[in-house]
Amino acid sequence: MAEGAALRAVRDCLAAFPREARELGLVESVPYLDRPPSPLEFYREWVSPNKPCIIQNAIGHWPALKKWTLTYLREVVGSKVVSVAVTPNGYADAVFQDRFVMPEERRMPFMDFLDIVEKKVTSPNVFYVQKQCSNLTEEFPELVCDVQPDIPWMSEALGKKPDAVNFWLGESAAVTSLHKDHYENLYCVISGEKHFLLHPPSDRPFIPYELYQPATYRVSEGGSFEIVDEKTVDKVPWIPLDPLNPNLEQYPGYAQAKPLQCTVKAGEMLYLPSLWFHHVQQSHGCIAVNYWYDMEYDLKYSYYQLLDCLTNAVKVL
Repeated sequence: MAEGAALRAVRDCLAAFPREARELGLVESVPYLDRPPSPLEFYREWVSPNKPCIIQNAIGHWPALKKWTLTYLREVVGSKVVSVAVTPNGYADAVFQDRFVMPEERRMPFMDFLDIVEKKVTSPNVFYVQKQCSNLTEEFPELVCDVQPDIPWMSEALGKKPDAVNFWLGESAAVTSLHKDHYENLYCVISGEKHFLLHPPSDRPFIPYELYQPATYRVSEGGSFEIVDEKTVDKVPWIPLDPLNPNLEQYPGYAQAKPLQCTVKAGEMLYLPSLWFHHVQQSHGCIAVNYWYDMEYDLKYSYYQLLDCLTNAVKVL
């Protein structure tokens, strides 16, 4: 009886936590700033309370905003061989057929990739430059001078430089499944639009996680994709739910979550705080650069870990 009462108390606490978090100051929509903030202002108003915002007039001086047409990228990067994520369905790093499936990482000339984006060449598959290991500096150093190696006011606010600066370019069919990162993320759109669906960390009790066998898309001799298990790798915790079309019969708790949605347009920057869940879509040929700053593993991180552990414990019981 005592155990049952304790379990009900934990469940009630988990159900109430997201509502109380919103009442205590979490945003109901993603606000806009009309200028880049000072380092102190940004840390005090956004990083410390873990709130997202869209910042305008922060990257208007970047040459990339005027220069980065597909024609320019073709001329500057040309035939250089780069890493491209290729999938049959547009979902890389996502749950499919009860596996956590990673994309085929195809090495191909950049101009061949651009031919696909510009539809000069047709393919049944979906292509996306999205390698997240500071690929801007590692694979596209020719383009670094058109942006910035870091965001100075962010670097000062956090007292560190970014761990990675990533370059993103792909087809509209390329979708990023719902997940979270342990980074303070500044996401800058150069051309096109990015569409974000966001959940605060306090929505964790309503967001399902399962453990999945990791696997990778591989192209068979016949040219079709097959899914190959990565048998020497531990199972991966991932979110099976599609927030655009959630299966509420299977995951009824998600009905209590309240996602935020926003569109980041060319010339705008999204501050995506650490541990926020995000699902991302894009316009065709959208170009973006993002800066990943390692988060502080402070009290916010401890609170999230506690919430995660309680959520998992209730599920087991």
